[in-house]
Amino acid sequence: MKNAIILIMIIIVIAGGYVIFSSLTENKIENNTSAAVPQAVIDQTIKVHGGDRYSASMIEFDFRDKHYTARREDGLFTYTRSFADSIGKIKDVLTNQRFKRTINGLKVQLRERDKRRYAASVNSVIYFALLPFPLNDPAVKKRYIGETPINGQPYHTIEITFRKEGGGQDYQDVFAYWIHKTDFTMDYLAYRFHDDGGGTRFRDAYNPRTINGIRFADYHNYQGPSAD
Repeated sequence: MKNAIILIMIIIVIAGGYVIFSSLTENKIENNTSAAVPQAVIDQTIKVHGGDRYSASMIEFDFRDKHYTARREDGLFTYTRSFADSIGKIKDVLTNQRFKRTINGLKVQLRERDKRRYAASVNSVIYFALLPFPLNDPAVKKRYIGETPINGQPYHTIEITFRKEGGGQDYQDVFAYWIHKTDFTMDYLAYRFHDDGGGTRFRDAYNPRTINGIRFADYHNYQGPSAD
């Protein structure tokens, strides 16, 4: 059995609020190595959250004073981010093929590293908004950790890592998802990232609602220790 770095999340309910302790540890764990187990859990979770509706969808939302749209159809996507600052109205557009930025309607010539940075920023926000749909992307690797009780409810714990090829510039990030055992709702997630100095985060879903057949939620976001 190989050593595995896993996220251990201990959640304590105090006075109606969450106190969350997050740590990274090395453990030897017994788990079902069959890829069929986590795949079946993720497939059912995507189905419960919207299924095929994700594949042909137009989603709009506001996040941190910026407006985002995500259009998907026949495997193609167009993601946009619009906001205003001191230099004017900025619009970023990310598709399967390219990224571009306009300011006041005029295309801006960007350095390649800036293109990658802005594209990753747009993709990251929309990635989280579309979860769990992206968990069946070709670069995703799934591992079943086991069952975990949280607040008296049973949860499947799924670890997500990424192949280097197709996994983007953040392919070394590690995610954990807690999927309700019977409802197949994605209620908690945590991740370890390396960009901008690295760190860990834990997210607790609240205010779930279904709009045109797709389930969305807001998240309490908690900062954990560094990724070192």
